Amino acid sequence: MPSRRSLLKFATALVGLSLAAPTSTWSDTPVPVVATFSILGDMVERIGGDHVAVTTLVGADGDAHVYQPVPADARAVSQADILVFNGLAFEGWLHRLVEASNFDGIRVVASEGIAPIAFEGNDDHAAYDPHAWQSLANAVVYVDNITAVLAAVDPANASSYYRNRAAYVAEIKALDAEIREIVAGLPEDGRTVVTSHDAFGYFSETYGLHFVAPHGVSTESEPSAADVAALIRQIREEGIKAIFVESITDSRLLEQIANETGASIGGTLYSDSLSEPDGPASTYLDMMRYNALTLARALST
Repeated sequence: MPSRRSLLKFATALVGLSLAAPTSTWSDTPVPVVATFSILGDMVERIGGDHVAVTTLVGADGDAHVYQPVPADARAVSQADILVFNGLAFEGWLHRLVEASNFDGIRVVASEGIAPIAFEGNDDHAAYDPHAWQSLANAVVYVDNITAVLAAVDPANASSYYRNRAAYVAEIKALDAEIREIVAGLPEDGRTVVTSHDAFGYFSETYGLHFVAPHGVSTESEPSAADVAALIRQIREEGIKAIFVESITDSRLLEQIANETGASIGGTLYSDSLSEPDGPASTYLDMMRYNALTLARALST
């Protein structure tokens, strides 16, 4: 029987496999997987269950835009069979980390196959919005990409991965319907949302809310005085009710904007990171549901 490492030589070519579960026999040793940030780590754990050992580089409440890898990250990547990352230039630090670690396993671009949204704004290095997970339809693509590689690398447990995938996708689709119903109940003229950075373009496109932000698609970008002044003017002219801070960003600029416009702080949204386990957004599905409910509460008043 071929070793797991030998399967790594051709597993990438099998990402496009149909979602029919193959069967085989294998060791019970968990597959070592590295995920770049907490949302992807949660997805891998949901699909892999006890058959994977997941290391997440940017953990709960962490900002992957500005993350600086540490030596332990290089060690984790070097020992992994699979590296799962978002792609779309989200993890700008990843190439250097992979080179430093001499990683020779399978790289899974979780966003492969989604239709990216072109970004037009003040973010010079961003051609596309990388936050594709903010659409639950895109999340199914993420899940399929992860499942196909896990099944190819660890065929003995493929049936388990596909069962987990089926259950997970059912939950994703149910939540998608739930969020569409939540947004449908909001007034048509009160669906503009102000957030810290442009992380919700896919949510906007999918569910019919309009998001504006002083920062670009990366929290590294700095808004100009003119950008902030234009946003303040827009909030006043359109009567925007609520401003939402993000768990990964400094809230002081948005608090200043709220003070100057009379808009209220509608709550905290989770964009690029899950919360700690005892928080309201400790899983991907919890995060999406929490954000939708938080938005709805503020926009419906």
